[in-house]
Amino acid sequence: MIRKSACSRRMSGFGLALALLFSAASVRADGLAQLKQFMDGTHSARGSFSQQVFSKSGRKPQQANGSFAFSRPGKFRWVYEKPYAQVLVGDGNKLWAYDQELNQVTTKKLGQALGSTPAAILAGDNSLDRNFVLKDAGSADGLEWVEATPKSSDSSFEHIRLGFAGGQLKAMVLNDNFGQTTTLQFGQMERNPAVDPAQFRFVPPKGADVVGE
Repeated sequence: MIRKSACSRRMSGFGLALALLFSAASVRADGLAQLKQFMDGTHSARGSFSQQVFSKSGRKPQQANGSFAFSRPGKFRWVYEKPYAQVLVGDGNKLWAYDQELNQVTTKKLGQALGSTPAAILAGDNSLDRNFVLKDAGSADGLEWVEATPKSSDSSFEHIRLGFAGGQLKAMVLNDNFGQTTTLQFGQMERNPAVDPAQFRFVPPKGADVVGE
């Protein structure tokens, strides 16, 4: 009787462990499911980011950090605060890039800029399949990953990886055609805030050199 009781307890414990395991697996969504959840449920956002750029030569990575905000479709503000002050603004029609140190503004049509770039993931419409081939990329570093490969041969990126947890975008890894890898970590992301529309307007500073369309 004692042996049977102990065995029963072991089997019950094993059954409970299996139940918990399968329950956890069913709750955790894969990367593609979390990407869909993020895109469908996030119309605007703001937060902070840290960035590292690794060159093909293996030299010390370049580091930067800053803040961002976006409102779909096509409006965003991406601000580099350190080490150099730079601002990227998408106003729905044009992309503006301002380098404070050079006092230079570069502008181009937003459609060309958004087609197959990381900004399309954040600020574009929800039709990612139009510009990217998407596939689940498994789990790593506590995140569920999606790999997005641009369909356009004109894209400067070979592929982009997006890491999710709990339906929230936590990281991006960008591999470009020059052998560079850029990693982005997102922090304090607030989803669907009321973002001031003035954030997405840009007027070139007085005296700035404006290049582009």
